[in-house]
Amino acid sequence: MSSMPVGRFEPEPRNTPGQATIGKAVRIVGQIHSKEDLFVDGDLEGTVEALEHKLTIGPNGTVHAAIKAREVVALGSIQGNVEATDKIEIRKDARLVGDIKTARIIIEDGAYFKGSIDIVKPEPVKSPGKQQAAAAAPPAGPSHAPAAAVPAGAENKR
Repeated sequence: MSSMPVGRFEPEPRNTPGQATIGKAVRIVGQIHSKEDLFVDGDLEGTVEALEHKLTIGPNGTVHAAIKAREVVALGSIQGNVEATDKIEIRKDARLVGDIKTARIIIEDGAYFKGSIDIVKPEPVKSPGKQQAAAAAPPAGPSHAPAAAVPAGAENKR
């Protein structure tokens, strides 16, 4: 007997503010650029960009697209390359065929994944003052200025 919980996924409410929904009876072919979280439970073919938002592929969702988002949660089927700046979750019954590029990834037991994974570290934000100081600094490497001669043992005498 298994001690795993029977069902863990609870669909997100359809009327969540700031979230668009593509229902399971909807089929879209083309490009989607979302400026809010997106829940896809229908068929989607093309490209999807939600660069600063979360994209959830519902249990009935079938996506044949290149995906770019802040966060991707797969409960259904994805065929295409996925790029997530924060993280990707491939849940238990999900299927993902394609290459992944992300900072963090979760693949649950029972999920199907075929492709490559490229884990990228987010680059630290550089302050403008440090960039200017680095630009003004002399180039690293051998110096062409003559070195001062110091007799052996002289560095300890005062």
